[in-house]
Amino acid sequence: MSIESLFQQHQQQFNAEPYPSLATRKQRLQRLAELLQQYNTALQQAVASDFGQRSRVETQLLEVAPSLQGIKYQLSQLKGWLKPQRRAVHYTFAPAKNFVLAQPLGVVGIIVPWNYPIFLALSPLMAALSAGNQVMLKLSEFTPATNAVLAEMLAEGLTDCVSVVQGDAGVAADFAALPFDHLLFTGSTGVGRKVMQAAAANLTPVTLELGGKSPALLAADTDLAHFSQRLLFGKTANAGQTCVAPDYVLVPKARITALINQLQADFAKLYPDFATNPDYSAVINTQHYQRLQQLLSEALSKGATAYPCAVMVSEQQQQQRRIPLTLLVDVPEECQILQQEIFGPLLPIIGYDSFEQALDYIKSRPRPLALYLFSEDKRLQQRVLTQTHAGGVCINDTLLHVAQEDLPFGGIGPSGLGNYHGPEGFWRFSHAKAVHQKGRFSSSILIYPPFNRPLFKALLKWLIR
Repeated sequence: MSIESLFQQHQQQFNAEPYPSLATRKQRLQRLAELLQQYNTALQQAVASDFGQRSRVETQLLEVAPSLQGIKYQLSQLKGWLKPQRRAVHYTFAPAKNFVLAQPLGVVGIIVPWNYPIFLALSPLMAALSAGNQVMLKLSEFTPATNAVLAEMLAEGLTDCVSVVQGDAGVAADFAALPFDHLLFTGSTGVGRKVMQAAAANLTPVTLELGGKSPALLAADTDLAHFSQRLLFGKTANAGQTCVAPDYVLVPKARITALINQLQADFAKLYPDFATNPDYSAVINTQHYQRLQQLLSEALSKGATAYPCAVMVSEQQQQQRRIPLTLLVDVPEECQILQQEIFGPLLPIIGYDSFEQALDYIKSRPRPLALYLFSEDKRLQQRVLTQTHAGGVCINDTLLHVAQEDLPFGGIGPSGLGNYHGPEGFWRFSHAKAVHQKGRFSSSILIYPPFNRPLFKALLKWLIR
């Protein structure tokens, strides 16, 4: 079936049930949770196959568990979200009632990236289903094994509201051009622009979850020994192939050497015997592996110094597409590693002389998807929160703001448009329909023509006083 025909089928299904009941929505979410648990092992195996090496525990921890927790959260909140929201009525319009009704949008398109192919498919999917929509998922061509399992899983119990589309960039372009009622894209900023252009032809509203260069800012009071592993986890989870991974670190110049030593020591604790360690992920494919090597080579050729946190035989590293976390210092500003989102285990370390200088560095660059501050100074925390812009912030940690079910997730400026998760996810895929309701008597008759009535003139004078 063509994607156009599939889209039309979903439109028909939505028109047959334009406002699914609370029971129906809960049944769909519960079925999704059951299927995810049923296919858990198969999904772990598929992701490991697509990456060549990815810990099944990491897949459970970073994809399956947050997906299941997210569904439980949706189920616990859905009844309250569906209640009409009462709004105030000015006394001049009384007696009347105002409320906002959350109405399903229709058919929602979701374009899924390759780096977290389970979570970044199911997280927006559960929000769209909670809101009562039909959903089409476009899965990445880089994860064919995972796609096959997801397609089988969803076909087993959710064919009445969900379908899966697979294919290359050409298929993705055709998908983005469909007249969806909403389109969510997760991926690079460059592709996000193309998606938005395609959606504009149909005036399709979009949510863009992009990326950018998310900074980790270490203040002078940061206890390196205490917080180093939290920084490492954010950068080494999925080998740094995470849209909210720290992309560079700002640290006082006098502490650069101490930070390098601490990160290297802690990396060895987290990933002992790195060459054979089963917990560290491979780079997704040869194309991305070569891109990372080019970023590293350019930086080194222009004077940067690299501090690998582990050593592998080069042939083995290339064959397995495994790159140990590599710290870089003295990177010239024009290097692409400081201009592009890295999306891998390379981490530039930039020294600063004053906290003001560090803040200015962040503020002078495009607004990132995430910002990580390590400091126990309450005044510094408040200063960073109010003087910088980022999609989300973690204080004294990394990544975990994304796993907070009741917090919105999304970017700002070049790192994204719109957000979901939490109640924001439900409303992202709903239309907030304003309703003004009157009974048998209406005070509005007092403002009807003719306008030369004394009572009307007195009323108008009183209204604009």
